[in-house]
Amino acid sequence: MLDMLSDFYLNKTEPQKSCFLALRSIILAQDNNISETVKYGMPCFCYGKKAFCYLWNDNKTGEPYILMVEGKLLSYPQLEQGKRSRMKILRINPSMDFPIETIRLIINAALDIYKNKKP
Repeated sequence: MLDMLSDFYLNKTEPQKSCFLALRSIILAQDNNISETVKYGMPCFCYGKKAFCYLWNDNKTGEPYILMVEGKLLSYPQLEQGKRSRMKILRINPSMDFPIETIRLIINAALDIYKNKKP
């Protein structure tokens, strides 16, 4: 599994490679209980044993994004629903400065959903 994670990040070209690695660091830094695995061929971040976000890129534009599993419960104008019923995405332009505070805010709001769920 570690090979699949490494391959995902290291086989990207710049600027996507640096973008994904930076996003990974930002996500993992938000809580000590976040772990990383691979699901559906993409990096998946879990809180406890529940997946809460993924990293992927748009098939048409190649633009990286963070996919929020419980996106329907998050109300941020930066999140796009598209045709998804449950999930929303946060697009990241790898050629521009990251909206780090927005990313942290959305990640922490998503984590709050999992922290407040009853087992």
